Amino acid sequence: MSSRIIDRFMPTFDVRTVHSIRIRQAPARVLEVAESFDLESLPLVRGLFRIRGWLLRASPLPARDPRPLLEQMSAMGWGTLAVEPGHARVLGAVTRPWEANVRFTPVEPERFASFADPGLVKIAWTLEADPDPAHPGATLFRTETRAAGTDDDARRRFRRYWRIFSPGILLIRLALLPALRRASERPGSR
Repeated sequence: MSSRIIDRFMPTFDVRTVHSIRIRQAPARVLEVAESFDLESLPLVRGLFRIRGWLLRASPLPARDPRPLLEQMSAMGWGTLAVEPGHARVLGAVTRPWEANVRFTPVEPERFASFADPGLVKIAWTLEADPDPAHPGATLFRTETRAAGTDDDARRRFRRYWRIFSPGILLIRLALLPALRRASERPGSR
């Protein structure tokens, strides 16, 4: 189970969210669709990004640039911590999410678990596709996010941020999963 992968990078955390959905498609195909999905193709996601920016008085968002999820995340500053081909990917970054113009910075996989520079929040996020034992030929797709402040001040600031913005973050996950199912199960998909 790929949760062991994320455990290598973030065994303890301040916040954890897990979301899953059953998709009638092979795991490798589901992961391929997830990694190439254009997150900003979902109007709800673009709207939530704008609301966050407005509330925090951030610079205006750039024009929409349709790109695969992995390319979008990399452009924002996320790095890949681990990959199990056809099964799972773990992404990670450090940031100060409470800043208006949030910046993500990748950390090398071998340094991520012990990374403790003060004033930051570490975030690890998985994309996981496992065969669904209850439904042969189907996949249980799961995403897990873990976040931890690197010191007391970062944890305090992050808790305040999370209280305000976690509903939007959770809505993004809840919008993403059905969209991935539709894209994976679309006629003509392998």
